[in-house]
Amino acid sequence: MGTYGLDARMRILLAAKRLFARQGFDGTTVRAIGIESDTNPALVSYYFQGKDKLFEALMDEFFPIELVRETIAAPMEPVAGLKVVIREIVKFQSQDPDLIRVIQNEIGNESCRRDFIREYLVPVWEKIRALLEEGRRRGVYHYRSLDSAFLYLWGGLMYRREFSFFDPVLSEPVPDAERLCEDLTVFALSALGCPDTDRPAIAQ
Repeated sequence: MGTYGLDARMRILLAAKRLFARQGFDGTTVRAIGIESDTNPALVSYYFQGKDKLFEALMDEFFPIELVRETIAAPMEPVAGLKVVIREIVKFQSQDPDLIRVIQNEIGNESCRRDFIREYLVPVWEKIRALLEEGRRRGVYHYRSLDSAFLYLWGGLMYRREFSFFDPVLSEPVPDAERLCEDLTVFALSALGCPDTDRPAIAQ
């Protein structure tokens, strides 16, 4: 279905997500959102009471909170659980790169919306840390610092190849989601010293 088949509220949300991803929250005007969504800019106030509330509605609409809750609630072994978390994050990033870029923009700019975004991410962070901690307790993960292990893993998941900043020294095509998931899983488990015999071998 094209965007014209959607109601005005959803067209505004989708337009705002695209614009926030491309030019940031502060660089996007309500008028631009109206033009992008082919709606009257006054509808931003009508539906959302302004741009700040529109941002919050955007997160509520597109962040996969139900999937996060299901994943967090499911009992998981440390290795299998980490694989599931990596797979779900990579899948979501591939399905909605605009929302990922919106989140990255807000975090990178240290905006006042970071605390709002953090509320969505903290449950995911806590799940990852719990898997890392339980893995070390069972002797399948080996690392010195839980904080460092978590931060390195999260950094690899959140800041991926889409950035053109590194293009001068990169030579390979951007991997698809399946290959990226495989690469991240292999490197994460290797870095954690995990003797997982089901891992695909790293090409020599």
